[in-house]
Amino acid sequence: MRRLWEIFLVSFKLGCTSFGGPTAHLGYFQNEYVQKRKWLSDNDYSQLVGLSQFLPGPASSQVGMGIGLLRGGVLGSVVSFLGFTLPSVLLLMAFAYFSTQTGVDMGWIHGLKLVAVAIVAQAIFDMSKKLIPSIRHLIIALLALVVVLLWIHPLAQVTAITVAALIGYQFFKNSRALDDLIEKPSPISKKAGVIFLVLFVILLIGLPVANSFIQHEWFMMIEKFYLSGALVFGGGHVVLPLLDAQFVQSGLMSSSDFLAGYGMTQAVPGPLFTFASYIGMVIAGVPGAIIATLAIFLPAFLLIVGAMPFWLTLNRFAGLRGAMAGANAAVVGILSAAFIHPIVTQTIHNGVDILIAAVFLGCLIRWKIQPYLLVLIGICVGIIFF
Repeated sequence: MRRLWEIFLVSFKLGCTSFGGPTAHLGYFQNEYVQKRKWLSDNDYSQLVGLSQFLPGPASSQVGMGIGLLRGGVLGSVVSFLGFTLPSVLLLMAFAYFSTQTGVDMGWIHGLKLVAVAIVAQAIFDMSKKLIPSIRHLIIALLALVVVLLWIHPLAQVTAITVAALIGYQFFKNSRALDDLIEKPSPISKKAGVIFLVLFVILLIGLPVANSFIQHEWFMMIEKFYLSGALVFGGGHVVLPLLDAQFVQSGLMSSSDFLAGYGMTQAVPGPLFTFASYIGMVIAGVPGAIIATLAIFLPAFLLIVGAMPFWLTLNRFAGLRGAMAGANAAVVGILSAAFIHPIVTQTIHNGVDILIAAVFLGCLIRWKIQPYLLVLIGICVGIIFF
């Protein structure tokens, strides 16, 4: 129980301070779980990030669930999800209730975006030191970066990681860089993993069928949000067209309310999938917000828990460990691509932005300022200068 409480508190702190979208969240996670608390190594963390890229759903939330699973079993995964998600859920429910989408001071939001630039830059720097040990690894990372930047498609990340894994399988079988990989015991059995994966498929197929017979508002919401969460590759932003089709084009909510909620989601910390909490609140109040949140995140939970016991066994085979070395290099390239676009392209507009982001990065690397303190500094800088 003490460990579960610890997982919840740490993830809740991250949920309160993790601004900037999925890629920035991975930077916050790397700083907190790997660098500070050492709950897992850089290699283990990179493998978890790689797994989340293969699976549909919100990548950062799945990484958080996976860390909770490794730390505290299935219940650890649940409390990690609750801690990281709860702050943004409550904020978006409050926004929906009080209709505070007007008059938001965008200055402090821009300050938070500059903090995210520094956080992600530090994460890429730290991961590169261990995951890019040779020129061949660097070439794979650069190729992944180019692919993701030039091929704007939800499957670009999956393709880059898959190709990198095949290259690694061929060339990195005896790489010394793999010597420090840790073989962690699986928190659940393969049999339990199969049960979770089968349940995912049953709900994916069964909910649309059952919804045609059960005419109820809440069941309809469960079906729509579950399908949206189950069919998204490429990060939280990709879910927006699906939700628009499910709720705006169907007439369940207005386009203006939908866009206002999307704007609010960018202003709060935590996962972008909590946009569902706002939609649920607008449509059906507090019960609707709770149903929407649980339904859209359920596929991610079932997949990460179900896949984990099979993913961990990859380390036992030299060829597959080589594949993971290639995939790890690709992950660095993918994070670098996301750092360039959309984080830098949508945040850095002039020399002042560059200077402030550089100072924030120095605060992290040289003065070891904690991310949550940097978030507070970023808010103040944003209010003063923007």
